[in-house]
Amino acid sequence: MKPPEEFETPQLRLRLPALEDAPSIFDQYARDPEVTRYLVWRPHRYIDETREFLRRCKAVWKDGSAFPWIIIRRADEQLVGMIEIRISGHTVSLGYVLARSYWGKGYAPEAVETVVDWALGQSEIYRVWAVCDVENRASARVLEKSRMVCEGTLHRWMIHPNRSDEPRDCYCYAITK
Repeated sequence: MKPPEEFETPQLRLRLPALEDAPSIFDQYARDPEVTRYLVWRPHRYIDETREFLRRCKAVWKDGSAFPWIIIRRADEQLVGMIEIRISGHTVSLGYVLARSYWGKGYAPEAVETVVDWALGQSEIYRVWAVCDVENRASARVLEKSRMVCEGTLHRWMIHPNRSDEPRDCYCYAITK
């Protein structure tokens, strides 16, 4: 099963990543330590790291192991972030990142809801889930605004290398049908 290569929402367009996106991704968020604070990768120091990431995006679409989209603000075609899903059997997990200058504007929940709605519209998908660090209140709010429910705390679940070299507790959010 492969999702659509593009989605349109009232404010956003989600589309396949391209190597040409590297400068915007690097400048907008990939090198920002505040944006990457709760992510599983360190801020990019060089644009070549961003280009390598985009090559990975192309490869995972091709092999079906993950499906990343660039998040574009439709009003001005500005790149604001990314969202990715991974399909595993009857479940879909998701993650996202948004440039700091676009936090608090409703873009992340709009992108998440769009992908969640598509996933739950597939007959073989019954669960969409995501995790966020217990200190990442903003991400928890995005998931709550996207109709996901906090199912509990996953202790020592994920390493966020910009916070600690040890696994940290995460909240698990999900929505089911």
